[in-house]
Amino acid sequence: MPFVIVRQDITLMETDAVVNAANTDLRMGGGVCGAIFRAAGAERLQRACDALSPIQTGQAAITPGFDLPARYVIHAAGPVYSRWRKEECRALLRSAYIESLRLAESHGCESVAFPLISSGIYGYPRAEALEVARLSIEEFLRDHDMLVYLVIFDRASFVLSKALRCGVESYIDQHYVDARQGGGRKLLAAEEAALRSAAPDFPAMAPMAASSRGLDALVENLDEPFSDTLLKLIDARGKTDVEIYKRANIDRKHFSKIRTGRGYTPKKPTILALAIALELTLSETEDLLARAGYALSHASKFDVIVEYFIVRGQYDIFQLNEVLFSYDQPLLGS
Repeated sequence: MPFVIVRQDITLMETDAVVNAANTDLRMGGGVCGAIFRAAGAERLQRACDALSPIQTGQAAITPGFDLPARYVIHAAGPVYSRWRKEECRALLRSAYIESLRLAESHGCESVAFPLISSGIYGYPRAEALEVARLSIEEFLRDHDMLVYLVIFDRASFVLSKALRCGVESYIDQHYVDARQGGGRKLLAAEEAALRSAAPDFPAMAPMAASSRGLDALVENLDEPFSDTLLKLIDARGKTDVEIYKRANIDRKHFSKIRTGRGYTPKKPTILALAIALELTLSETEDLLARAGYALSHASKFDVIVEYFIVRGQYDIFQLNEVLFSYDQPLLGS
């Protein structure tokens, strides 16, 4: 199942479990911790926590959710950040995520919602905390099926790394702004054979993208069902179905619906998620989109951001979704 970033109050999440950014004594605190205690019923939740405390930094404990929509609260003790102990802090923060996910799995949870652990009063730099959260959750989901949410309460708490933010902003400035203002656009070397003029993103008007020889060898014509094209691409890449739907951030049921065909064609964000999972080139991605009646457009910030990652050969869909979320764009996958 997929990993989704949402902007929401974590106490309102209707998941099997929500994660509390806890202290090692499992006492009610401020911030996310205080909000969860108050929403669950502070006295009952504190009594349940007292029976389990203390825990060590990097560990987690589980209690009932009481008055919360969630069945369980998982209390994860993240580290207090120290720039002199960066690697230790990183390992402890990763452990807090992994131990929480293991607890959720052992209690039969199919969905869990996390805050950005240690990024508040514990002082973990938010961009680094976000990276550890993403990598830890991604690591767990490679071998497990669970719907995992990273819940962001306000935009200020969501910070991309400086290098990634600057790279994306520069690319958007060069491609998206120029396209909207009607200016010219100098193609990158990697795009010369692949890009065409920007076109409106309406299925009936989407022109056929320039095909790469790799896709031409796989697909003969546009009449082939999308699902057949997808299966050929998976075989050509030497991947399994499980590898692809996990890398595409798509749940198994949705992928099965796409795979069986029967007249079903997924929406554009799902097709782009599959293109990322298959590590298609830009021209291959455009061709796959065209076979479903879609196209990339430089008048769409969403399209430009996805294109940025593909042109650079960066196929981590979770990192791509972080960028899309930061620009208020739809996420890829389910």
